[in-house]
Amino acid sequence: MIISDNFDTIQVVNTPIAAGKNIATFAYTNAFLSLVSELNQPILHFWTTHPCLILGLKDKRLPHLADGIASVKNDGYDNFLRNSGGLAVVSDGGILNVSIFLPQESKRVSVDDAYTMMEELISQAFPELTIDHLEIAHSYCPGDFDLSVNGQKIAGISQRRTPQSLTIMLYLSVTGNQQFRGEMVKRFYKNGLGGEPNTLGFPDVWPETMTTLEVLLKKPLTTEDIQKKITDTLTNFGMRTSSAKLNSFMNEPTFKQQFDKEFERMAKRQPKLN
Repeated sequence: MIISDNFDTIQVVNTPIAAGKNIATFAYTNAFLSLVSELNQPILHFWTTHPCLILGLKDKRLPHLADGIASVKNDGYDNFLRNSGGLAVVSDGGILNVSIFLPQESKRVSVDDAYTMMEELISQAFPELTIDHLEIAHSYCPGDFDLSVNGQKIAGISQRRTPQSLTIMLYLSVTGNQQFRGEMVKRFYKNGLGGEPNTLGFPDVWPETMTTLEVLLKKPLTTEDIQKKITDTLTNFGMRTSSAKLNSFMNEPTFKQQFDKEFERMAKRQPKLN
């Protein structure tokens, strides 16, 4: 596995996000990107949110964005705009978000290897599934490194880089009503386009192109189950998992100041619709 070939220890943190604080997810992402080169060890970050639609930067260009957001709110989901990626993804208590942060100063990882690193981790965690990576065109937020089983998407991967660090980010549909999630995103784009031509290539979402691990494995699952599967997989490949060094850094005033600054930046990015 690429990650265990490059590093022997990974710091693990789980940050469930409180209702109304969903932008904290990417405040953590930005803060960890700044921290990981100083930490000089990879970080494995798990997080879940209360129900929300996470908009990508391209979604700001929907001609009737306010109407699209109104339909999401009508479905009982919150929303916010992230500072990466092009298109919307769903997050709620049944979706596990997984981010791997890597220092890049001494051990640089290529774009392709970064995607492969996350794909390998999920494939090794679920050897009973044959997981493919290819674009599932009618899923929400389709991309070349969609992870799928039998043509149905279960996860999407993206990455961000700075000169000193890298994060590979994955959302993994563990449990819950994936049909409803797909229908909600389909309504979001329909209302956001408002009948105007789809010249920017927003996805035509078919809810049936996506599924969950729980459906595929035919047994009840929780996001906590999957966190353990992932950390156990790293351990099985010889990596040491720890939280001590990261917790120490996170308790320092400098990290708290960085997090607060990133939270404020994320708040200022949110679209003003009135």
